[in-house]
Amino acid sequence: MKIAIAILNWNGVSLLERYLPSVVAHSRGASIYVIDNASTDGSVGFLKKNYPQIPVIANESNGGFAKGYNDGLRHIDADVYCLLNSDVQVTKNWLAPIVEAFEEHPDVAIIQPKILDLKNKEYFEYAGAAGGFIDKLGYPFCRGRIFQALEKDEGQYNDITQIFWATGACMFIKRQVFFELGGFDETYFAHQEEVDLCWRARNEGHKVLYVGHSTIYHLGGSTLSNMNPKKTYLNFRNSLFTITKNLPRRKAGPIVLARLLLDAVAAVRFLFQLKPLHCWAVLRAHLSYYRHLPQMLKKREKAKFILKYYVTKSIVWSYFVHQIKNFNILVKD
Repeated sequence: MKIAIAILNWNGVSLLERYLPSVVAHSRGASIYVIDNASTDGSVGFLKKNYPQIPVIANESNGGFAKGYNDGLRHIDADVYCLLNSDVQVTKNWLAPIVEAFEEHPDVAIIQPKILDLKNKEYFEYAGAAGGFIDKLGYPFCRGRIFQALEKDEGQYNDITQIFWATGACMFIKRQVFFELGGFDETYFAHQEEVDLCWRARNEGHKVLYVGHSTIYHLGGSTLSNMNPKKTYLNFRNSLFTITKNLPRRKAGPIVLARLLLDAVAAVRFLFQLKPLHCWAVLRAHLSYYRHLPQMLKKREKAKFILKYYVTKSIVWSYFVHQIKNFNILVKD
């Protein structure tokens, strides 16, 4: 199995300096590439000087996560792509369990390892944790992370199991499947495009797997932090895109309406928290959603649909009303 590790970079020379050495040291048998989104901070020069053995694919512009990978991966030949964030520290033998899982489960198209917090290594990391799921309203959450509540890693997710979505922080995907799906939806720019990709893959009958015997550490928030209104804008808008595209009309309509109302509540909450820019970001997200709605409806016309896509009806109700902050308690409830 030919694996290519593709690291997307945009003005991340400091991250490459810190975390690329672990990828080089612990990824024997895989090829490593850096896809650069028109950086201006000397990233390409740093790579050519310090890692001349690593091919650099230079994109002409910064098209975000989605377009950046779509453009770059066309130049990489492999059986499986590993899309890896530049702020990830990998561990010894991290690839072996992934390769074994692909070989033992030929119907699996996408795999995610265990992702722990680089700043607090005993806890799961926000972006992906131990595998992603969504509720009936399309809110994403993870085993090991529900909203801002992060679980301590005590071996409770040292397993191999099917999940709904794998994080873009570290996603292994078969090359053939990636291009059959048309890659990431470039309308998203960044954030939640991996949820959409995995949902489309599942709609086509592919499986997404979590492999807890492979561990990486993720810094997180290196491009956009949770305090950035642009991240709020992208998350709120792109979540509506995903629901519209991947659910049949009779289900998508009521769910989108419910989400719009809950988004309004979130916007008011931002005001009370004295975060007016985040409130404005939610409004902008809705306006952008309406503007792109005809385009999303056309994409839905080409889609297949799975009947059961969620593990709980409302993660918002479970978390904020019932105070459930542990995945295993959630699924037992």
